[in-house]
Amino acid sequence: MPDNWKKPRRFDRNLVVIGGGAAGLVSAYIAAMVRAKVTLVEAHQMGGDCLNTGCVPSKALLKSAKVAHAVRDGVRFGVDAGEIAVDFPQVMRRLRDVIATIEPHDSIERYTALGVECAQGYARFVDPWTVEIERADGTSTRLTSKAFIIATGAEPVIPAIPGIEASGFLTSETLWDAMASRAKAPEKLVILGGGPIGCELAQAIQRLGSQVTLVEMADRLLLKEEADAASVLTAALTADGVRVLTGHKAVRFEGTALIAEGSDGEVRIDFDDIIIAVGRRARISGFGLEELGLVDNGKVAVDAYLRTRLPHIFVAGDVAGNQQLTHGAAHEAWYASVNALARPFRRYRADYRFLPRVTYTDPEVASVGLSEDSARAQSVSFEVTRYNLDDFDRAIADGETEGFVKILTQSGNDKLLGVTIVAPHAGEMIAEWVLAMRQGLRLRHVMQAIHSYPTWSEANKMAAGRYGLARQPERLQRLAKRWFDWVRG
Repeated sequence: MPDNWKKPRRFDRNLVVIGGGAAGLVSAYIAAMVRAKVTLVEAHQMGGDCLNTGCVPSKALLKSAKVAHAVRDGVRFGVDAGEIAVDFPQVMRRLRDVIATIEPHDSIERYTALGVECAQGYARFVDPWTVEIERADGTSTRLTSKAFIIATGAEPVIPAIPGIEASGFLTSETLWDAMASRAKAPEKLVILGGGPIGCELAQAIQRLGSQVTLVEMADRLLLKEEADAASVLTAALTADGVRVLTGHKAVRFEGTALIAEGSDGEVRIDFDDIIIAVGRRARISGFGLEELGLVDNGKVAVDAYLRTRLPHIFVAGDVAGNQQLTHGAAHEAWYASVNALARPFRRYRADYRFLPRVTYTDPEVASVGLSEDSARAQSVSFEVTRYNLDDFDRAIADGETEGFVKILTQSGNDKLLGVTIVAPHAGEMIAEWVLAMRQGLRLRHVMQAIHSYPTWSEANKMAAGRYGLARQPERLQRLAKRWFDWVRG
């Protein structure tokens, strides 16, 4: 340790949190609730990516797109509304209104009232126990702290494709301001990247009037999800009119055209706008982390307790690199803040076994636990039970029968290993399985629970029932038949 790094005898704060997104807000909240002296530092907007450029605006956009689709699809249900007109500026204004309505939940005023000191500015480590906070007016403040949580989030990855800088590309962060002034959705839109962000935006903007081409280098969409789930979603996107090009690698830009290479050679895709959605990487530059020796190959290394190499500095959220989900960030924030404040008496190992994922397309794709591929990769023996929605009463009534509930159980018993759901309300339906797995319940317990009829969650029970039907005790059934035959005389 350098000689000029001297640990203070006294500290200004118990905890300093850098970053006011999901992970930072939860960390600061927990610290305030246990009456620790905590400072939350945010340089830009409280609420982080989720509120301002991620979850909230994207879901507002998806809602408008779903309404437009429902009106067009009304003929199928006996309701013909004729031609519809999408007021794109109004769509974007509504999106801003949604953000403004939710904004107070993440505001400086709310957190100040909770007991959090909120500092606006850029935080940079001076030494392992001191940060300097530079404000927009040029002034700065130094604070020492017993512990720190780095919750600086992530930023879009921009691939090194020839010509990309001159293409005028957008990202999931910049598209909102760019689209806000548009009279209509872009006529021709290309989205590079077939992960959750790319799929959600492709379907939404297609439904709002664009012709969207979705380009993915891998041979299918949603690589983290089950292949059959990706297949259903690909069919849904195609049915909406999205041109889906899997197995195509972006090789160069020629002005406002993307040249992608597939198995049949190069294809030229002209665009008015292109959104780059190939992934996100930890936001680590400019905070003094490199000088502390905490950055290795572009990442901040953390242990199972979310500690860095300096045991009083913790990491939570996207910057940790373990997951990139808002609820995952909040989940990590609990571990990071409790481990930071409870030292040296208690510590908790972060647990990701029951962390659900949801892609909010139509239908939604939700999962928790192991997939078939991940189970094989871990040499876990499993059995699969699948229930298709084309046999499900509520799906038939709603006219939304594309999808399924797939359950992985341990070979030879009904211990739950993982669940994937493809359905209109999969994000809500998966919660039952998260709770069941977290509490160590078996498949039979889900089957025993009373589910209201006809609700979408009843599909969970129907799927559990399929497990039992496939494993009927034939010997006992034969004995039972003989008994009932005998008692009839």
